[in-house]
Amino acid sequence: MLDVHFITQLQDQATIVWHSPEDATDLLDSAPGSDPESLIRAQHRANFDLWHEEDKARDPGATDAGIATVKRAIDKLNQRRNDLVEQIDAMLLKELRTIFESNPEAPLHSETPGLMIDRLSILALKIFHTREEAERMTATEGHRQKNRRRLALLEEQRSDLAAALGSLRSEMLAGTRRFKLYRQMKMYNDPELNPAIYTRKA
Repeated sequence: MLDVHFITQLQDQATIVWHSPEDATDLLDSAPGSDPESLIRAQHRANFDLWHEEDKARDPGATDAGIATVKRAIDKLNQRRNDLVEQIDAMLLKELRTIFESNPEAPLHSETPGLMIDRLSILALKIFHTREEAERMTATEGHRQKNRRRLALLEEQRSDLAAALGSLRSEMLAGTRRFKLYRQMKMYNDPELNPAIYTRKA
């Protein structure tokens, strides 16, 4: 199971690289590897792309057709984001199966490691963009000060969440805490479950 510090570093470094003008990587349609690092990087990329599609959706100059295109991309990215969270959790359950089977009465954790990694991913993006605003020279000093305060809170929040994930990791490896994978069961992208789709087909 990957070290939490490695995960946050991976997310930070990938965020910087993907914001580089030279980087044109698009992982939306690419299949990640089955190793933990590849899955976590791909899951972070889904959040990265989702963040920037959400920005487009709020562009005051966006056309109705443009917003519709963005909305479809957001739906696709959200599905990918959730699928990758589940893949991370499934991988960890396989890795920890022997420990969990040896300690079936260990208390359940209310949040899966994959969901915590997803929250760390979003915090990495918030920290990156808040730091940009805290350093943006075209903004007022008041704006920069406000974002420096926000940045401190975001970094504290991530530090606390990383510590919580680290504690969960230690407890799972010791067999004193476990988790279950409950599928998200998203309905909006399923043509058999979304009435807006199946009634039109009928």
